[in-house]
Amino acid sequence: MTAKLSANAQMAPPTADQADQHHDQSLRKVKAEQDPLSASPSIDVEHSDVDEKSLLRKIDWRLLPAVGVLYLLSFLDRSNVGNARIEGLTGDLHMTGNQYLTGLTLYFVGYVIFEVPCNIILKRTTPRFWLPTLTILWGIVATLMGIVQDLTGFFIARFFLGVTESGLFPGVVYYFSMWYKRRERQFRISLFFSAAALAGSFGGILAYGIGHMRGIVWENGWRWIFILEGIATVVVAVFAYWFIYNYPDTAEFLTAKERSFIRNRLAADSDATHDERFTWGNVAKALKDPKCWLYGLSFHTMSLPLYTFSLFLPSIIRDLGYTAANAQLLTIPPYAFAFFTTLTVATFSEKYGQRAIPLIGSASFAMIGYIILLANTDPKSQPGLSYTGTFFAAGGIYPATALALSWPAINVSGQTKRAVANGMQISIGNLGAVLGTQLYRQNDGPRYIVGHSFALGYLAGNIIVSLILYLILKKENTRRDDITAEVKEVGELHGDWDGDDDARWRFQY
Repeated sequence: MTAKLSANAQMAPPTADQADQHHDQSLRKVKAEQDPLSASPSIDVEHSDVDEKSLLRKIDWRLLPAVGVLYLLSFLDRSNVGNARIEGLTGDLHMTGNQYLTGLTLYFVGYVIFEVPCNIILKRTTPRFWLPTLTILWGIVATLMGIVQDLTGFFIARFFLGVTESGLFPGVVYYFSMWYKRRERQFRISLFFSAAALAGSFGGILAYGIGHMRGIVWENGWRWIFILEGIATVVVAVFAYWFIYNYPDTAEFLTAKERSFIRNRLAADSDATHDERFTWGNVAKALKDPKCWLYGLSFHTMSLPLYTFSLFLPSIIRDLGYTAANAQLLTIPPYAFAFFTTLTVATFSEKYGQRAIPLIGSASFAMIGYIILLANTDPKSQPGLSYTGTFFAAGGIYPATALALSWPAINVSGQTKRAVANGMQISIGNLGAVLGTQLYRQNDGPRYIVGHSFALGYLAGNIIVSLILYLILKKENTRRDDITAEVKEVGELHGDWDGDDDARWRFQY
């Protein structure tokens, strides 16, 4: 009797709910077969009421201003030495020859050595703990630079400033990877980097005001630049323990459904969920990949113009015949213009999905600036011409650098390979900054032919590197199009994914 009832139950027609469920499953199966991308977990029925664009805006407003403020402080504290120089730093510390330039170089030595250890600490702790802690540490070092009494103290302070600042930028790039999909990161990295240009404007305003404190305790005002800006950094960093969030799973401003939605969309998009074990073979993949070296050269050819501009702009303008106070003020407009161009170029790049073309255009724009600076044979009698050149230089350098820095973050797949590629880019790139700190020598002004010529040559080199990358990536994408279709949901390909060597991967160029 029981068997008969079971048989009848099995033969009974499905209820309306069962029929609808079966129909929905069939439709999803057919749709997935027609378009594999439609089967993404990010479009699950459970999350159908989550507005993705609205959620991204919500995340942007919570994350970008917070980390942007920290990077603004970071760039301000590393570059305000240029403002301090024209307020009497070199004379008070009895610097001779190119000892000031050596101090600038030591910053990058500390930065390169400790960048990787700082990132390891970030991964072992949390962003809410580590990023504000780093900010407090470099704020303390920046403050102590204001009380150094001799050249040795200056050298030590610059070295440890590089050590403490080394973890912020790469740390935030990693932080973004835990919140945004691959194709969403470039725009956010560019917005984040635009804070560097904003720091230049703030630095000029603050240095002008603080410079008037000369005679208070100390004869010159340069010490107050370090002390007050360093203290401001520490104060903001203390509050950062409350306004920096960790990761989506613990962010208080998200609902449970939004957390689940973000987790699913990232799991589908990224290879971060793959169980990839460390092997030296994967390290060798990065070292043997010409594209990884080219990403490094792309930043290398931008870091020299970037840091020579930010570190020496106050001196360049002062040597046009302006007083130190007026030179501080005149640094503000070029940086404000750079902030505008960085946002504009980033928006264009994101909207049209272009990387190399806006990078080449920005580098070319900066080249015009250095051509103007070099062509002016008598800057003191024609200061306006050289000052115009600084606008072109700033307006091209900052957007180009932002694009260069974001390239490996969106193009390299495979956890170990991407980590090595990012390390290669920063290390190769900062070698350009090390060289750049030795180019603007004390007796080279007001034309600074050596420094401007190197910057011009490096920008031309960036155009060549970007063009080579464009051609290589475009050709490789075309070759892969003839083999198989692109798969964007690489997170679903567990055990069946060979990183960016996989024919289903497409490069952004």
